[in-house]
Amino acid sequence: MMYPLRKLSLAAVMLSVAWSSHVQAAEMSAKDLVTQIKKGGYVIYIRHASTEKDYADQVTAEVNNCSTQRVLSEKGWQEAKEIGNAFKRLDVPVGKVISSEYCRAWKTADLAFGKYEKSAKLNFEKAEDYTAEQTATMKNNVAPMLSQKPQNKNTVIVAHDDPFEAATGIYPDPMGVTYIIEPMGEKGFKIVGHIGPNDWPKN
Repeated sequence: MMYPLRKLSLAAVMLSVAWSSHVQAAEMSAKDLVTQIKKGGYVIYIRHASTEKDYADQVTAEVNNCSTQRVLSEKGWQEAKEIGNAFKRLDVPVGKVISSEYCRAWKTADLAFGKYEKSAKLNFEKAEDYTAEQTATMKNNVAPMLSQKPQNKNTVIVAHDDPFEAATGIYPDPMGVTYIIEPMGEKGFKIVGHIGPNDWPKN
């Protein structure tokens, strides 16, 4: 089982909080969140769908070799497809889909949206116990992506727990959870709310 801040030193946590540049809004219902993202202009961050096991593989994993990584379980395959079906069913406009280089992330993106581009900026730092500098690197890689406002459609990011937590101070649990983020450019970003993998409205 993986835990919030399980690999962040106290100094790293304090640094992440001190450098925080986001605002967390009052939580909306899933239906209200969908109403917002149907307008476009949001960044939608999805933690990859469920895997066979839950452990830190970033120290030894090779990003171009799925056999060295955690991979999606049968449940995860279904979750990813259901997330994609929800976007289609609810007419949520999707522009760019960006994933990390890890197989469980791009496979989630592919199953859900049928497209993706990989970005190393969404990868973990290669450590099990992050230093303050490594946490800052993940934050500096991810936070600008959450702050950049797309035109008309939504940008979808499919990635991992630790980089998101480094950028926002929030641990995204469970696997398959979706966070809705309002990008504000140089002012940072605002977290509008989240939808669990099984909590998407039917209509």
